[in-house]
Amino acid sequence: MSGPDAPAGLLEAVDAYERALAADDLAALDDAFVRSPTTLRGDDRGLLVGHDAISAFRGARGGVASRTLTRVEVRPLADDLALVVTVSTFDAGGSGLQTQLWRRQDGTWRIEAAHVTGRPRAFDTTVWRVLGDPLVAPTGTGPLDGETVAVKDLYAVPGHPVGAGNPTYLRESVPAATAAAAVAALLAAGASIRGIARTDEFAYALTGRNEHHGTPPNGAVPTAVPGGSSSGSASAVRSGTAGIGLGTDTAGSIRVPASYQGLWGLRTTHGLVDRAGLLPLAPSFDTVGWLTRDADTLLRALDASAPDDTARQPVGDPVVLTDLLDAADPATREAFRAAVGPDVPETSLAALGLPGLDELRELLRLVQGAEATAVHGDWIAAHPGALGAVVGGRFAAAAAAPADQVAAARERFPVVRAAIREALHDRAFLAPTVPGPAPALAADADELERVRTATTAMTALASVGGLPSVSAPVLTVDGAPVGVCLTGGPDTDRALVTAVGRWLPA
Repeated sequence: MSGPDAPAGLLEAVDAYERALAADDLAALDDAFVRSPTTLRGDDRGLLVGHDAISAFRGARGGVASRTLTRVEVRPLADDLALVVTVSTFDAGGSGLQTQLWRRQDGTWRIEAAHVTGRPRAFDTTVWRVLGDPLVAPTGTGPLDGETVAVKDLYAVPGHPVGAGNPTYLRESVPAATAAAAVAALLAAGASIRGIARTDEFAYALTGRNEHHGTPPNGAVPTAVPGGSSSGSASAVRSGTAGIGLGTDTAGSIRVPASYQGLWGLRTTHGLVDRAGLLPLAPSFDTVGWLTRDADTLLRALDASAPDDTARQPVGDPVVLTDLLDAADPATREAFRAAVGPDVPETSLAALGLPGLDELRELLRLVQGAEATAVHGDWIAAHPGALGAVVGGRFAAAAAAPADQVAAARERFPVVRAAIREALHDRAFLAPTVPGPAPALAADADELERVRTATTAMTALASVGGLPSVSAPVLTVDGAPVGVCLTGGPDTDRALVTAVGRWLPA
């Protein structure tokens, strides 16, 4: 230690804190921080405010790598207040810096504010599977000159295998000879590929958690899940390490992370963008789409990827779909009402002669599950234990669905799709994208499944309809972002993105 003498008991408290970190002793770590709603902790993933938020983050982190403090600097600021700066050397190499404000309360030193600068990482492996500078250079020039793309690990990238979020699948994959059509379109328009981004296994989840490579950060809410399955692409865009996230949306996999992380996200009209070179999940629902930080970039990605004479249908006037609004949490409904105002007309699914949300969700579940089983069932059966518990359970449930229910759903599906499209001939549905803010990182499996069920009830309408749907970062609920979603008829993709700017304060 150098500098003025440390106040009595402070160095012992610093040492006890380091021991608690090494042991991942959550109770001791909780006690080491001032129990106050103004306590601070920050690092490269964001700022946490309040003891409860810090505790929730720590509980989901899983400890820190083994390290030793090699330098401790103390600067007393007052009788019961001191600044402590420490340098840590990690057993596996590298060093980090910790800056802490310690306060003595009732004779005990506790941390009131902390900033952690971790050891440098080659790249965040929860976000990226492969990273380059660039990984793939542009093949042309155009509206995306200078943009970088995070490609979801379902698309063929030249020279690289597709991993689909699963290590076993990755090991057996062979490098792609050519780019997927959606990748090639971005490259031809002047964008470069920054890297291949993580995904939930086979895109069959919505949280962003992956039991194999961890959970990408939510750059808007560090204590929350990022949303999936385009999780890595969303996190890369939110962090600024890519300008465009190329994702897919089957049941909400672009709209959900867009909402959770305060991004723009577009699910395109089903079949608008060529899916050649994309590993499917459920072909009747799979769509290409993008996540961006602004509407202009989203439109440029769309213009580069869709033929000039498509996706240019005008969009009808906005109508609040009360079924979707009622499915949101109370605080989200209140924020939505305040943002939209009282003058936007309302309608309901029943008034339009459409099935209710529960029926739409069940139709999506059965047909999606049957198609996912048809696409991946043989591989899963040949690789027992290769899937994580959550996604493995989802595939198992899909395979076990009663045959008569699946057959009935398949027969009903095209009829319902046509009815939804007809209902949106001269209107656009306006509603919150998801029920509320992203669930906590510490949420258990039951809570995440509850949120997923509620979420797919809201996302199923566009998925079953095969319709374009844009999520815009409009709402703030309990300090966290929640998107507002606008869903239109087929090929209204461009008009939807521009319409949000006219109708809402996005």
